[in-house]
Amino acid sequence: MAGISIAGVSKGYGPQHARMMALQHLDLEIADNQFVTLLGPSGCGKTTTLRLIAGYVTPDTGSIDVGGRQLSSPARVISPEARGMGMVFQNYAVWPHKTVYENVAFGLKLRKLAGVQLRNKVEEALQLVNLGGLEARFPNELSGGQQQRVALARSLVVEPDILLLDEPLSNLDAKLRERMRSELKQLQRRTGITFIYVTHDQAEALALSDQIAVMHGGRLQQYGSPFEVYTQPANRIVADFMGLVNFVPGQIASLEGRQAKVSTEIGQDIAVPVAAGLEEGAAVDIAIRPENITLAAAADAANRARIRERVFLGNICEYTVALPGGALLRVQTHPLQQFAEGDAVVVSIDPGQCSVFSSEPVAEAKAVA
Repeated sequence: MAGISIAGVSKGYGPQHARMMALQHLDLEIADNQFVTLLGPSGCGKTTTLRLIAGYVTPDTGSIDVGGRQLSSPARVISPEARGMGMVFQNYAVWPHKTVYENVAFGLKLRKLAGVQLRNKVEEALQLVNLGGLEARFPNELSGGQQQRVALARSLVVEPDILLLDEPLSNLDAKLRERMRSELKQLQRRTGITFIYVTHDQAEALALSDQIAVMHGGRLQQYGSPFEVYTQPANRIVADFMGLVNFVPGQIASLEGRQAKVSTEIGQDIAVPVAAGLEEGAAVDIAIRPENITLAAAADAANRARIRERVFLGNICEYTVALPGGALLRVQTHPLQQFAEGDAVVVSIDPGQCSVFSSEPVAEAKAVA
């Protein structure tokens, strides 16, 4: 097994004079034995990236290497079947007229395996995905989760070095999707295979991944661990996409090196590091997650934030808080901390959990899937 190196890869569709860029100058290093997720909204380039790795698409520029062996370039693309990779599709793609055993054995038969060796490999793959005893069933006799495991077993039985998964859980209900997340993670750990997973679901990416590649507009925005991309977003796009976030308007009141004090309508000057290029007096937005804001009852009600709305969600309470200047914050607290709608509250922000970005709007690049 070996790592994947993607260097300067671009891909567009359509005529040259009106080309829609699906992917622009992607550089990505994926280590061996990792669960890596390509995450982003529709049209960000994640599926195109997966298809490029699989060999279904030819890059316009750049190259894709696995273990030092070049698999893709504009001049030459190694065919998908010669790459040592498996792929699991969103719609499972199991054959309805074949049994579970026949579905899983199909790839091995193409490789001319037969007899005891074929049966042993199929049985091992079915045990790996917890489908032992269901060999004789047809897909219409299985649940959605079981059909998904058949697709996984069919890909794993040929012993790929890399497994590519294109939103494989999107057709499952919420509880089954959560259970399959856990099974996928355990499966990757047991097999040691590199998993490349495509999804638009942030919770899925956070739960499954060793590394997340956040994509937007055909470009890689950030590549890091789930903790890094959630708590230390590289830019406003990542901060906004990775779960709930508040953008609190502010202005840089003072600046020493890259350490700034930012005044906000919360009434709290926030000391935070800022990016190069931001100067004293600049308008900024402070990004802060709802769970990193604290509320306390106000001793006096004058010029205070107020609870606009309260929603009880079982494990948390979520509040919409109106600041004195009119801006709204979403705040999540322990369910035992109770405030009523209309209560005056003091809002506090932990500077260590903040990110600061220029308040100028971000221009969005056009891209296709």
